[in-house]
Amino acid sequence: MQNKPHILFLLLGSNLGDKKKQLNKAQDLIREMIGPVTRHSSIYETEPCGFSSENTFLNRALKVSTFFSPEKVMMNIHEIEKTFGRERNQEPYSSRTMDIDILFYDDLILISDTLKIPHPRLHDRKFVLVPLNEIAPRLIHPISGKTIKELLADCKDTKKVWKFFQPKK
Repeated sequence: MQNKPHILFLLLGSNLGDKKKQLNKAQDLIREMIGPVTRHSSIYETEPCGFSSENTFLNRALKVSTFFSPEKVMMNIHEIEKTFGRERNQEPYSSRTMDIDILFYDDLILISDTLKIPHPRLHDRKFVLVPLNEIAPRLIHPISGKTIKELLADCKDTKKVWKFFQPKK
C-alpha cells in the first residue's frame, strides 16, 4: 500500500433542489468515502453548459487527499451521486441534483472506456476553471503544460460564472 496520498481535484455541480445544501452534503460524503477535503473554492453560480435550463448551477471545486485508485474514486463518486437520485444512464447534459467530476488525479493521464483524467473538456469551461483557479491557480495541466490560471485566461467560454451569494434570512 502506498503511504503517500494522491491529490485529487473534483468539481461538484447541482441545478435542482436545495443546491447549496446538496453541495455541502456531497462534500461531507466525499470526506467520508474518498478522503479529507484539504481545500474548497467558494460556491459559484453558473449558466448551464451544453443544454438549456431555467435553473442555474451551483459549482464548487475541491482538493481532496485520497489513498484510493482512480477507479475506486469513480465508484465512490457514483455511489455519492446515487444518494441524490442521480442515474448515470440519463442524457449527458441535463439538469441534476448532483454531478461530481474528477478533474485531476495527481499528474496522471488516463484514458479508458470509463474514465478520462484529466477531465477532457475542463480547459473549455469557465464553470470549471473559475472555482479551480481560486484554489489551485498554479496547478499544471499534465497534457497542455499550462497552469489553471493560463487555461482560464485562454478560455473562450462566454457563459457567465459569478460568486454565489445567498441572502441572509
